[in-house]
Amino acid sequence: MLLLTPSADSAARSYSSNLHAGDEADRARGARRNILNVALFTTVFTFIVSLFIWIGFDNSNAGFQMVEKHDWLGTGISYHLGVDGISMLFVILTTFLMPFCVLASWNTIEKRLKEYMIAFLLLEVVMTGVFVSLDVVLFYVFFEATLIPMFVIIGVWGGKDRVYASYKFFLYTLLGSVLMMLAIMAMYWQAGTTDITALLKYGFPAGMQTWLWLACFAAFSVKMPMWPVHTWLPDAHVQAPTAGSVILAGVMLKLGGYGMIRFSLAMFPIASEHFAPLVFSLSVIAIIYTSLVAMMQDDIKKLIAYSSVAHMGYVTMGIFAANVQGVQGAIFQMLSHGIVSGALFLCVGVVYDRLHTREISAYGGLVNNMPKYAVAFMIFTMANVGLPGTSGFVGEFLTIIGVFRVNTWVALFAATGVILSASYALWLYRRVIFGALEKESLKGLLDLSGREKLILYPLIAITIFYGFYPAPIFDATAASVDLLVNNYSAALAAAKDLALNVH
Repeated sequence: MLLLTPSADSAARSYSSNLHAGDEADRARGARRNILNVALFTTVFTFIVSLFIWIGFDNSNAGFQMVEKHDWLGTGISYHLGVDGISMLFVILTTFLMPFCVLASWNTIEKRLKEYMIAFLLLEVVMTGVFVSLDVVLFYVFFEATLIPMFVIIGVWGGKDRVYASYKFFLYTLLGSVLMMLAIMAMYWQAGTTDITALLKYGFPAGMQTWLWLACFAAFSVKMPMWPVHTWLPDAHVQAPTAGSVILAGVMLKLGGYGMIRFSLAMFPIASEHFAPLVFSLSVIAIIYTSLVAMMQDDIKKLIAYSSVAHMGYVTMGIFAANVQGVQGAIFQMLSHGIVSGALFLCVGVVYDRLHTREISAYGGLVNNMPKYAVAFMIFTMANVGLPGTSGFVGEFLTIIGVFRVNTWVALFAATGVILSASYALWLYRRVIFGALEKESLKGLLDLSGREKLILYPLIAITIFYGFYPAPIFDATAASVDLLVNNYSAALAAAKDLALNVH
């Protein structure tokens, strides 16, 4: 019989323990790889399916297509889905950005990865649900449901002040949405239906439109967000993980703009005309004020967050200009901003993963050892400024034209935002990219990895392509926007005729 000495027995136990630990590590790596692969496959497959839907979409049809309708809660409330030229593109934007969010989280999320990916996949479902809902109750359910996964993403995987930021985000958006729920109840009692296709044709009384418009505007203005209810956004962006910031800026802010087009402008045209000067005033303040605030920031993420508020000012202006140029420009601006702002947050994530700080003062001279990153960051910065040849120019230019046809002074003040955005964006780029590479912490930074190129290069291609050739976007939205603007004008004309007959 073989006898082991105490030292030999200890060595054997140590070897067995190390072998067991190695097996556990291999299983953990395998499980992590499986989670990431399943999430990536799911999001890519969803995007491919949405592309096939877009291919089968009839651009000449201004109505809703791909319609699905089933009884749901009774009393006229149904599970009713469909897309038109406006909502189709927001579905594409949502499914397009999701794979990039998975790739951006590949090496950065270390705890509760499975729950993290489940939260993102659930978020994709409910955000898509908002854009395809053709029943106001179903719309509200999806609209509110977007709060839950984003609240969890920020609160669990965010920065050191994540709990404060997540609760602020949740409470701000929930408060506005409660008022929209009251508006939905009033619409149902008045019209006897919650079907959006029917409500778009229903003429609400002028006095009622005022209250319905204000209630819905409360929800959508917080979601955008508009000044002065924008303060939750910088905190949420700073604390959110990179992928959370991408989807927050890329898609979730667009829920507010989409709601304004689908509800405020289409269903309450009389109130929209009445409150247009208010919207123009708030939009101009947002463009100028938040641009000035952005100049004062020392955190890269917070600066980009304030720039998002300024760019959403162009969107709200364009929507309530209520002409073809304004609405087309607003839609294009939202789509472009979804790509460009998402890409900027991904660029921030690239350097944050290396240095673990977002302070502008911590950087400088990155062009010397990260030239590919410098080029990518430059293209997205120029698009954010609105440089011709990038997608950022088209939307801003059209919204200003649309507003110019309504109010010259508003267009003039809004145009100053282009100068201000150039000021803070170029200042940021100079501080981070240019200069001598003097800080020791920066000298060892490596340029873009293969995974980061896979994330950023397609976004560069999309940004430049739609800057030079925006026709596919306009072709998809033209019929639906024309119908919207014509119905808006007809409703106002009918209201004026009725007022003249009464007098």
